[in-house]
Amino acid sequence: MLKRGSSGPEVSALQSQLGIPADGVFGPGTEAAVRAFQAQHGLTPDGIAGPSTLAALVPEKSLTAEDFEGAASALASSVAAVKAVTEVESRGNGFLPDGRPVILFERHIMHRRLSAIGRDAVLLSGYLPDVINATPGGYSGGIKEHGKLHLARQIDPACAIESASWGLFQIMGFHWQTLGYESAADFERLMCESEGRQLEAFVRFVIVNPAIHMALRKGDWTAFAKGYNGPAYVKNQYDIRLAAAFKKHGG
Repeated sequence: MLKRGSSGPEVSALQSQLGIPADGVFGPGTEAAVRAFQAQHGLTPDGIAGPSTLAALVPEKSLTAEDFEGAASALASSVAAVKAVTEVESRGNGFLPDGRPVILFERHIMHRRLSAIGRDAVLLSGYLPDVINATPGGYSGGIKEHGKLHLARQIDPACAIESASWGLFQIMGFHWQTLGYESAADFERLMCESEGRQLEAFVRFVIVNPAIHMALRKGDWTAFAKGYNGPAYVKNQYDIRLAAAFKKHGG
C-alpha cells in the first residue's frame, strides 16, 4: 500500500504508471493523481494506492496481432520474421509482475554519461559503486534493478534513464535521440506503456541500422544474428534458432 509520505522505487513505478514525473516521493501531486485515477475507474477516491488501485494501474500490456502487423509493415518485412525475432531475441516478457518494465541497469554507462555532462563520476562512484562504476557488472536482476535506477535518478534523471536497457528487446536508453524520441523521459514513458511500444523501439533500432534491416528483410538470419548479437551469435546458435522460429511462424 502506497500513500502520502511513502518513497522509493515503488512510488517511482506508481508515478510512471500515472503518467506524472517519477521522483519517488508520494507527495500532494501524486495523491491528487491517484484520486483522479480512482475516480475515473470507479474506485474509492481516497488517494491511497492499495491493492485494487495498483491492480487497475496494470492493464494488459502484452503484444497483440496488430503490434506484429504494424512492425512488419514499418520494416517492410513479414509478420513471421518479426515473430521469429521476438521469440529468439527478446527476453520473453517486457514487464515485471508489478507492471514495471524489465530493465538492466548498466553502472558503467551511468559513469560514462555523467562524465559526458561534466559531473565528477569518479567521486560519485566512491559513494555508489553499484550505481556508478567504470567497470561493467554488478547486476542484481529483476525488481532490484529498479532500485539502482531510483538511486541514479537522484543524481541525474536523464543519465539514469539512458543507463538502463529497457523492455523486451533491452534497448539502451541512450539511443533515445537516435531513435527519434523527444527526450529520455519520453522514451521511458513509452517503454512503460506496453510491449507494443517496446516493439516499436526495436523497429526504430533496426531501421537506423541498415545492414541489420536488410538482413531481416531478406531473411538472411546469419547476417542478422551477427549484426544484432555480435560474434556470440555462433556460440548461441542465434542464426539457427531464428531460421527455425521463422519457419515455425509460417515463413
